[in-house]
Amino acid sequence: MRKLLLILLVLCIGGLSFSQLQGKTMYVAVKSAALKSSAGFFAKTVKILRLGDAVTVIRDTGKWMEIKAGASSGWAASASLSAKRVTGSGYSAAAREIALAGKGFSPEVEMEYRKNGLDYSAVDSMENLTIPEEELLRFINDGRLSKGE
Repeated sequence: MRKLLLILLVLCIGGLSFSQLQGKTMYVAVKSAALKSSAGFFAKTVKILRLGDAVTVIRDTGKWMEIKAGASSGWAASASLSAKRVTGSGYSAAAREIALAGKGFSPEVEMEYRKNGLDYSAVDSMENLTIPEEELLRFINDGRLSKGE
């Protein structure tokens, strides 16, 4: 009997926390995020969301959130959204730096790491690389790799 009560309690608490996200406003916390037609990296991109854009949560599945962004709706990676709005108004920082700061990696933190001899030039150059989704999908298929999520 106790096990049954414990299971019901866990389900109720889980349901309450899930329902708290529905209808909640969240914000894009990265330079740009793809709004996808379904939950998955290779799903068709419906719209590109920009840093600071407000979205409304419809459903949260963990790694992906179904959201409404203006007149469009679709799926976005949960990691690209934040409960706090990250914007650049009043600052001269680049959008990339603002997005990192929104995730907890501020210019001060980077400077501290640099003092300890870490060089970020390779990371900066990698961040500037872009590979079209079609080319990436072809590479995964040719290598018979798992598409994952």
